[in-house]
Parts: sequence; structure tokens; C-alpha cells
Amino acid sequence: MIGRLNHVAIAVPDLKAAAEQYRGALGAEVGAPQDEPDHGVTVIFITLPNTKIELLCPLGKDSPINGFLEKNPSGGIHHICYEVDDILAARDHLKGTGARVLGSAEPRIGAHGKPVLFLHPKDFNGCLVELEQV
Repeated sequence: MIGRLNHVAIAVPDLKAAAEQYRGALGAEVGAPQDEPDHGVTVIFITLPNTKIELLCPLGKDSPINGFLEKNPSGGIHHICYEVDDILAARDHLKGTGARVLGSAEPRIGAHGKPVLFLHPKDFNGCLVELEQV
């Protein structure tokens, strides 16, 4: 069921500074910022040869990233995203194993324009997992 690693998401307090660090210090290919109001974040994707890094910062006071940054003021790894071929089949399988899907358990459109779901971190060794249909 699980496919390749799509991205690792890092919550950051200063998106511009984090993007410049990846561009300048690491020589990475850094994309443009994109607001994702449905998810309450602004993101920048960094393209690597084998995956992507997603830099996240809050978009508005109700952003779910605000709570994360309150606990981790310097930022940190927020979630990992795996690809799946069929997000509904993956959701149903995972729910059958006792895994909790966050929110309504209905896929929403993510930053890549594809359906995504998030799985409760307590069900995956403390790691928030995002599934993205490819």
C-alpha cells in the first residue's frame, strides 16, 4: 500500500529565512511560496534528487502550525508524507487496523493539487503521517 516518500515537512517560524538557508547554505532548488488557506499554511517546496522538503509556516492566527511552533519555537519536523495509489482504499485499510484519520476522514486537496489525508501521530510512533494520492 505505502509508496515512496513524497516529502518531509518542516515547520519554520520564518519562511523567507528558512528558504534562503536551503538556497544559500545548501544550494538547493527552492520553489516559490504558496498559500494554502484550506490548510492554514504557506508552503515552499525544496526539490531534492530523491524527494522534497516542505517548509511550512502559519497562515493566519488559526493555523494548526501555530501550536506546533509554540511548543517548538525554532521549528522542527512536522510530518512525513507517503504516496499511495488509492487514498480511499488506503484510508479504509488503515481504519480497519485501528489507525485514526484526522478531521472528517475525507480527503482534501493538498499543496500539490492531489487528495491528502493525515493520520494521528499517536498511531504512528509519534509521527504525523500524511498520505497523498499519486
